[in-house]
Amino acid sequence: MSDPQPVYLSDYQPPAYRVTHTELTFDLDPAATRVKARLHIERQATASADEPLKLDGEQLTLDALLIDGNPLSGNDYQVSDEGLRIEQVPARFTLESEVQLSPKDNTALEGLYQSNGMFCTQCEAEGFRRITFYPDRPDVMSTFKVTVIGDREREPVLLANGNPVEQGDLENGRHFAIWEDPHPKPCYLFALVAGDLHSVGDRFTTRSGREVSLQLWVEQENLAKTEHAMGSLKRAMAWDEQAYGREYDLDLFMIVAVNDFNMGAMENKGLNIFNSAAVLAHPDTATDGAFQTVEGIVAHEYFHNWSGNRVTCRDWFQLSLKEGFTVFRDQCFSAETNSAPVKRIQDVSFFRTAQFAEDAGPTAHPVRPDHYIEITNFYTLTIYEKGAEIVRMLCNLVGWDAFRQGADRYFARFDGQAVTIEDFVDCMAEASGLDLGQFMRWYSQAGTPEIDAHGEYDYAHGEYHLTLRQRTPATPGQVDKEPLHIPIAMGLVGTKSGQDLALTLDGNKLGKETVIHLREDEQTFVFTDVAEAPVPSLLRNFSAPVKLHFPYSREDLAFLLTQDSDGFNRWDAGQRLAMLALDDLIAAHRNGVEKVMDSRVVEAFRTLLADAPADKAVLAEMLTLPSEAYIAEQQPIVDVDAIHAAREFVRQSLAMALRDEFMATFEANRSSEPYAPTPEQIAQRSLKNVALSYLMSIEDEQGVALCEGQFAANHNMTDVRHALTLLVHSDRDDLASPALKTFGEKWAHDPLVMDQWFTIQVSRPQPEVIDRVKYLMAHPAFSLKNPNRVRALIGAFAQNRVNFHRLDGQGYALLADVVIELNQLNPEIAARLITPLTRWQRFDETRQVLMRSELERIQREPLSSNVYEVVEKALA
Repeated sequence: MSDPQPVYLSDYQPPAYRVTHTELTFDLDPAATRVKARLHIERQATASADEPLKLDGEQLTLDALLIDGNPLSGNDYQVSDEGLRIEQVPARFTLESEVQLSPKDNTALEGLYQSNGMFCTQCEAEGFRRITFYPDRPDVMSTFKVTVIGDREREPVLLANGNPVEQGDLENGRHFAIWEDPHPKPCYLFALVAGDLHSVGDRFTTRSGREVSLQLWVEQENLAKTEHAMGSLKRAMAWDEQAYGREYDLDLFMIVAVNDFNMGAMENKGLNIFNSAAVLAHPDTATDGAFQTVEGIVAHEYFHNWSGNRVTCRDWFQLSLKEGFTVFRDQCFSAETNSAPVKRIQDVSFFRTAQFAEDAGPTAHPVRPDHYIEITNFYTLTIYEKGAEIVRMLCNLVGWDAFRQGADRYFARFDGQAVTIEDFVDCMAEASGLDLGQFMRWYSQAGTPEIDAHGEYDYAHGEYHLTLRQRTPATPGQVDKEPLHIPIAMGLVGTKSGQDLALTLDGNKLGKETVIHLREDEQTFVFTDVAEAPVPSLLRNFSAPVKLHFPYSREDLAFLLTQDSDGFNRWDAGQRLAMLALDDLIAAHRNGVEKVMDSRVVEAFRTLLADAPADKAVLAEMLTLPSEAYIAEQQPIVDVDAIHAAREFVRQSLAMALRDEFMATFEANRSSEPYAPTPEQIAQRSLKNVALSYLMSIEDEQGVALCEGQFAANHNMTDVRHALTLLVHSDRDDLASPALKTFGEKWAHDPLVMDQWFTIQVSRPQPEVIDRVKYLMAHPAFSLKNPNRVRALIGAFAQNRVNFHRLDGQGYALLADVVIELNQLNPEIAARLITPLTRWQRFDETRQVLMRSELERIQREPLSSNVYEVVEKALA
């Protein structure tokens, strides 16, 4: 194919034509679905009379085309690989078309496709052009009326957006359903589902007294896995009314679970289509983490009804307008319904590992990019997670009351419109009276800002001088960076009292915690009336998405770990303390010298176990070492083997030194009460399983017996999966093989549980795991056409750092082979899967050569625009 051309934000032009109303009729057939479209089109006042009509379209067979009922001849229009062009059209007209497409052959899972015989759609970002000829862009908003015709036995359920209008039988065993959505929406929010489905129903009464019917559609065998999702939906609806004053606006809200889906879920207006992994949960089959994920994703997609649907983005460069805002909303919801400190720790831990890596790699881009080749490549952690951190900063800057006023203003002013990030931030500026001009740089500058901090205590004057310097490293296409407005929440912890000290800055008494604002390249803040020498607690609750460098001693960190009043910073102090020890051990491994455990880490952990915080979930996070992926991000050159050896040494050293404490912790948190995904039970299981992990790291015989007993007890999937993972990841095949066999045979019928079975095996640290990957790729349950299975097997193996990065390059070659094959089947998944290879410059010379070689091999293939863009950036 020819080199795909980039799309630039600076080239944005409003549409020349708008579609005021869209009527669609689908006559479903797996191999030859026919779609009739009747579009009511008007030329915009700003467009010239001779402006041609351009509609997007891909892989469509056009059978009929009419304007105002008059058929067009072949000379009146042109059809190309990009779509349909008609040179002469009236100012206002009706365009009718009929196209044919093949859902069963649509392995890309974009547009209309089949999943296990069920018809479903995925139109974001540009999938609607695979359904009919249309202006496939988010700033064209239309009301929709949809008729779906299907086989009465094969597709007894026919669903689309909005409210049901009519249904009935037709000849030849066919039937129909008509749906109407009164709210204008862009075509990326269109949805259709048809198949043999069964529903679980409920109702929700809005605060104004309206009754909303709730339906969750699944295949019959999954009916027992819907209770948690339905409860999560109702909690989310109530929370959005209370927190943002947003009521649901249709009579019906539907969720459908689909097995084959590229994303987690899709917020189509009134008909949310979910990856089954993001909606189905039962204690026997889903872990605590899965229950929390389902709750968060259900809430996220529901919240989109306002932050994304009623107010949408003008163009795809504004994607974080809806995604960053909505991630922030779902994070706040989950924090209120679970442990807020743990939620923040987990979100930041993931963010600092994965998004920081994205910022430091060849595909780094701003939260609002200035260009792209393939928009699906920009559904990234930067757009979602960093976008959410920017909204969180904005909320903290203006305060919750002003933020809520700004949100109300935003929803009221732009309801039914497609808008920009500036529109959102301007509403916050108006509500707060703050100048947010400098703050907008967060959206346009790529990379992770770094803050170099230094503090000195002046004993003579009772002052603490804190100097902060900010810098953002160069990223592709952006060498020079301007200073950002960075809010830093902080406190000073007295070294004698162990308490937060009162803060006075510039004569203003600020209480015991404040937010200082770093706006310049360098600033010094002088705190007066500081009664004793303090240790600064900086960036509390991770108040800005930055890397903070402060010369904490190990004694300082041990002190903050036990004394800081901020739960997040207590956890972070422990992570920093462990990192210093890990750095020493990584160097020792490289130099071939004896490894010695830092006793200060041992004693800090001993203190935590003896004087545990009230929140057991927080303690579990504090006792968890930094992951190998996070450790790697802190190293200038990633030494895979040294990192793995160092982390294992620390884990085993802690287990041996604190064996009795971990055993006592395990016993104290065992429970036989019926399973419930409550915050209290989840915290208890988390702490118990962390203790078991340490005991199994040294394969303590009593620990092994406890692990085998937990697996055999089969009390809930959280405990079973954790025990299975520990058994399979041990060095003893006599433990691993029987457990895997038992688990696999029991759950062979359940795709989501089998995903876990695949992942556990390919995550083993033992070197023969690559042979296991090849074996499992030939397993009858594996298919490259199912994104969940690809992520569970190939994606999980690529995260197995010690084996994926083996020095013979077999891991890289295996991933490249899969990417090349997937490029033909599902380019979107192929482009996401390739990410580990794109970080090749972070590794030693031998691995660099091997990784680059595989990227170049991929580059020589005929590539989709998705894979082409990622590979070109990685090799640039």
